[in-house]
Amino acid sequence: MLSAILWNPDPIIAHIGPLTLRWYGLLFMSAFVVGTFIMNHIYKSEKVSPRWVDVLTIYVLIGTVIGARLGHVFFYDWPQYKNNLLSIFKIWEGGLASHGATIPIIFAVWLFSRNNKFDVLWTLDRIVLVVAVGGALIRIGNLMNSEIGGYPTDAPWAFVFPRDTGHLQKSAPDQPLPAGTYVVKYQRPPGATELTVTAQPAGPAVVAGSLVAVPRHPTQIYESLFCVFLFVLLYGMWNRTRERTPRGQLFGLFVVLLFSFRFFIEFFKEDQVAFEQGMQFNMGQLLSIPLVFMGLYVLWRAGKNPENPYGYAPRDLAEYEAVGRQPSVVVNTK
Repeated sequence: MLSAILWNPDPIIAHIGPLTLRWYGLLFMSAFVVGTFIMNHIYKSEKVSPRWVDVLTIYVLIGTVIGARLGHVFFYDWPQYKNNLLSIFKIWEGGLASHGATIPIIFAVWLFSRNNKFDVLWTLDRIVLVVAVGGALIRIGNLMNSEIGGYPTDAPWAFVFPRDTGHLQKSAPDQPLPAGTYVVKYQRPPGATELTVTAQPAGPAVVAGSLVAVPRHPTQIYESLFCVFLFVLLYGMWNRTRERTPRGQLFGLFVVLLFSFRFFIEFFKEDQVAFEQGMQFNMGQLLSIPLVFMGLYVLWRAGKNPENPYGYAPRDLAEYEAVGRQPSVVVNTK
């Protein structure tokens, strides 16, 4: 029987001169690349020019990065940053919080919609499809970083994260180790600037005080799969109604389902910061509650405005462009 899956990939893909290419950054940016293809398809299907996609992407990208960074700073790690405010700008050192990006993304969409004569809920109903895909990719990025893991478990699909230094344990002579445990060692090869992480299965005679990694819930995968489910569900709903999608329905349902799941999945996660220890609900759960109520309100009001039941957008794409045909050419033979 499989007792655990050892997960020990290097989060760094390559060093390119002074730059470091990481899996997380690649997957983060891939979310926007994939998102543009999805939005192009949606906009063309509804006779909206895909040129708006590039404009919207810039708004959302800026809102996502700023919001996720400030969310991490103020919700999770303010004591570290309050005496060194310039370090807030060092995004390459890590530190993004998904809850922090929510309101800035909504604001970015509102700003885009106001400036370009789009209905804000019409835009939000379609952008959540992209956000779902982005959430799936970003959680895989967290997996590549061996971060945001769950509590120990004996489930056969459990993962062992030897690189998650914040949640390694020390073996004790009077405490048996669970099946699937690995002994972790950190070494720095001569001339190297980074540590090498090695993990070996823990045998019956483990030296007391050795660092060990025990099997844990791969909550990154749980969240990624749920985001895939959200995309499939919401895309199917949009595909049935398209331009007659009740205004606010997809956005409201997305917010309710995503943050309800986020509240639930936090019960399986290790605390991410020290101050969460002993809290009945952790920071992720406390931030999820008002967002669920916001989504319920939007969902309750979806499509009920008789003067604007479906939202609006500039229908500025020619019919032949929307269906992918070339325009007909009339030849004058006179």
